[in-house]
Amino acid sequence: MNLHEYQAKALFTRFGIPVPSGQVAAAAAEALAAARQLGGDRWVVKAQVHAGGRGKGGGVVLVDSPEAVARESGRLLGGRLVTRQTGPYGLPIGLVLVEQPTAIARELYLSLLVDRGARRVLVMASPAGGMDIEEVAATTPERIHTAHVDPAAGLQPYQCRRLGFGLGLTAEQIRPFQAILFGLYRLFTECDSTLVEINPLVVTEAGGLLALDAKINLDDNALYRHPDLLALRDVSQEDEREAKAKEHDLNYITLDGNIGCMVNGAGLAMATMDLVQLHGGQPANFLDVGGGTTAARVAEAFKLILSDAKVKAVLVNIFGGIVRCDLIAEGIVAAVREVGIRVPVVVRLEGTKAAEGLQLLDQSGLALQTAGDLTEAAAKVVAAAG
Repeated sequence: MNLHEYQAKALFTRFGIPVPSGQVAAAAAEALAAARQLGGDRWVVKAQVHAGGRGKGGGVVLVDSPEAVARESGRLLGGRLVTRQTGPYGLPIGLVLVEQPTAIARELYLSLLVDRGARRVLVMASPAGGMDIEEVAATTPERIHTAHVDPAAGLQPYQCRRLGFGLGLTAEQIRPFQAILFGLYRLFTECDSTLVEINPLVVTEAGGLLALDAKINLDDNALYRHPDLLALRDVSQEDEREAKAKEHDLNYITLDGNIGCMVNGAGLAMATMDLVQLHGGQPANFLDVGGGTTAARVAEAFKLILSDAKVKAVLVNIFGGIVRCDLIAEGIVAAVREVGIRVPVVVRLEGTKAAEGLQLLDQSGLALQTAGDLTEAAAKVVAAAG
């Protein structure tokens, strides 16, 4: 689960990480009041969406009067922000963050993430703050400094010092940098994060350190331990079908193709999508209905796939290990009858009660095609999609 910048900065403050003074607003009048309360003669208005590249997309604006704060907030609120991370339709803007600007001397990059290969938390730091870290890694990898944290020992002061000096910080700045890193590590572990990022972490003209931006991703599988963090979820920033899938414990990701895929098991789902592409088709989604699938869950998954107007054909590929294929067939029949199918459906069942499942499909009276193996199923669905 992703957090908005203002939510991430609230967590930063809780863990002792310095951030600029700011207030969030849902209307132009609220933004005007926030600017007057913050004081000063300049303000930054930031659109709150779950995407990077907001500045280049026109979602971060520097203004020099409270009236301009209200005007720019009104322009942003209720609209959609398009960046290279949002896709062509962008994301809706329901809130803006009004902040006091910072006098910046240098911009740095700092993040913590899970290195699954090393089974460690990885700290990444770079003097090339304000840039995409992927671009820095590709063009100037020597500018990225890293440290792996042993889970038994935790983050060590010597690692903070080494990273700090790698960033070119002065001896006086190492202590506050170490405090920031320890705060980030506590936040990362206590909140079950998968990514905590400050880009940029700025050195101010006065020599201090400040988190100018904040990005936090939380582990969905650990949110049951954090009801306070789960309450921060903004469904408006999520794909509508993906949000609906979560309600039914389905793993669904929207893609750009026109062949809907319903599979049980992530590995089998990836193999199915690969085979569809091998035969010249394009998957419209990744959908794993899980190993303990029920007929009701299959029905919901089927309705989810058919709610995508791009879908021209559907491929159902189920391996009955734990789950029985006849129950899957019942779910398919129920969903097709409820939704009113308008596209071809190809079904491949294999494993427990597969013969009974295929018999149910054949006797349903519905226009369902069956296939004996995955290769045949992929060829049929690609042909059906045109």
